[in-house]
Amino acid sequence: MEKVRIGIVGLGRLGKRHAYNLANLVPGAELRAACSPIQTELDWAGSELGVPKLYANFDDMLAQSDIDAVWIASSSVRHASQVLAALDRGLHVFTEKPMGVTLDECASIERAVAAHSAQVFLVGFVRRFDPSYRYAKELVDNGAIGTPFLVRSQTCDLDEYAEFQLEFVKTGGGIFLDMNVHDIDLVRWFIGSEIAQVHAVGGSYVHPGFAELGDADNTVCLATFENGAMAVLSASRTAFHGHDTHTEIVGSKGILKVGTTPRKNRVEIFDAHGARTDCVRDFYERFEEGFITEAREFVACIREGRAPDVSPRDGTAATRIGMAMTESYKKKITITL
Repeated sequence: MEKVRIGIVGLGRLGKRHAYNLANLVPGAELRAACSPIQTELDWAGSELGVPKLYANFDDMLAQSDIDAVWIASSSVRHASQVLAALDRGLHVFTEKPMGVTLDECASIERAVAAHSAQVFLVGFVRRFDPSYRYAKELVDNGAIGTPFLVRSQTCDLDEYAEFQLEFVKTGGGIFLDMNVHDIDLVRWFIGSEIAQVHAVGGSYVHPGFAELGDADNTVCLATFENGAMAVLSASRTAFHGHDTHTEIVGSKGILKVGTTPRKNRVEIFDAHGARTDCVRDFYERFEEGFITEAREFVACIREGRAPDVSPRDGTAATRIGMAMTESYKKKITITL
């Protein structure tokens, strides 16, 4: 296959980034079609990226015989139905996280992927494709820090995005499923065991609107694994310094720290305000290289006829644990999975 012809659905804040990457930065890919119910987004795809086929309806895009794969970057609540429809059409599928917002949706996708084993399916856990996290995983696998027994991982977004997230919470599954889903995937990846128990706490400390929707703006969760290891997962919608994602892996012979300071670059500024460094502003700026790498891996898997390392089971596990964390937070109890 010389070119993988891709149709993308969803051209919002992240969808536009994905579309740009597929159109310009992924060898072997051709962004053939784009779908959005918003006409201005379709106009952008046509004028800025030169996408030849534009659709307001997802089923209409699937009906086109000249695409090989679908890239799903739509609202979380639509992921599962669009994945199933695309697989049924015989297409390769990439979907942004979460894979599904219910366990029934995830189970349906696992069955569908198994039934369409010749088709590539990849869930967008982008941190697995970030160079720093990949290097940390290589060190863990090579025994550099002995046996890992504790992971601390956090996701913190800029406070200025909070009002936008208030609307997204209504269908996105809440802070644990939306934000901590990446941390959940990371701790399973590094520890190599399944989470057995979670206890989550938090609240709406800055923006009361999240509490009115049954959600929170800052949370912490203690998780324990089947093999006895531990994880501390935290999330915040109210960072004022920048997007702050970092992870610490503690082992029996050492510690790895990934991204402890969310540096924009290596320049340190010394002036009348003291010493400081500029920080990255959002998740895409922090993980830009990871997003490009995951897109290239998806296309490479299709062209080479191999399965990605990230499986539907990983997508189901992230949803299951995120839902358990949500239940723990709302009921103020410990949840055993």
